[in-house]
Amino acid sequence: MKAHIFIITAGAVLSVTAVKAQKKFNPDSLFKEAAKTELWEPVPEKVTPGKTPSEAPSDAILLFQGNNLNAWQKKGGGKPGWKIDASGIMNVVKGAGDIETKQGFGSCQLHIEWKSPAAIAGNGQSRGNSGIFFMGRYELQVLDSYNNPTYVNGQAGSMYKQYAPLVNAARKPGEWQSYDVVFTAPRFYSDGQVQEPARITVFHNGVLIQNNVIIKGNTEWIGASVYKVHGNKEPLILQDHGMDGGNPVAYRNIWIRPL
Repeated sequence: MKAHIFIITAGAVLSVTAVKAQKKFNPDSLFKEAAKTELWEPVPEKVTPGKTPSEAPSDAILLFQGNNLNAWQKKGGGKPGWKIDASGIMNVVKGAGDIETKQGFGSCQLHIEWKSPAAIAGNGQSRGNSGIFFMGRYELQVLDSYNNPTYVNGQAGSMYKQYAPLVNAARKPGEWQSYDVVFTAPRFYSDGQVQEPARITVFHNGVLIQNNVIIKGNTEWIGASVYKVHGNKEPLILQDHGMDGGNPVAYRNIWIRPL
């Protein structure tokens, strides 16, 4: 009987406490507290996205859209020797040399589409080899990696000789492929020492293959990667990898957003 009385009494106490809590509830004070962590400025600039994931947004710089090579020059200067075919595709010309953007870039978002030849020639690094060099020195590998064994830190989507891709998302030779990249440029102290290393995130055909990895320095064919101080903005380079017999790559729909 005493226990029964206690339960009723406890319930009554809880009810009174709940009523008191309701009386203390003040929505205006809660909104004032929430407002202390609200930011209203600066208002982000409005950007119109493309109609498809591959279409350039309104604030992008168009590096190649099939009409001309006005944004490019031969590496080091001069007219680029690569050719645009009748369908508006940019094709590597064996022996013509690398091409670079006339404009320099630092941290950026890049979209680029590429295709290795449908007719397979060679194997390993000799099949559809090219590369995208951020700031002229940090290479994201382009290679026909569809059923084509090679060293994994040199296959398509690798940060050359530094990081293999998380997965192999390569399409068949002759099919268009895409890279969507977020690149963060390195920063240097005034004495040339590295303040912040470069970083890169890469999606290959929509699949995450490099997840904000720290770039170790210039990507080298032979030897260790080491940083060498350079400018805040440097050209983007596309590689003519003719040394292994050609098998040239084609490019289209290249756009970039400086960050």
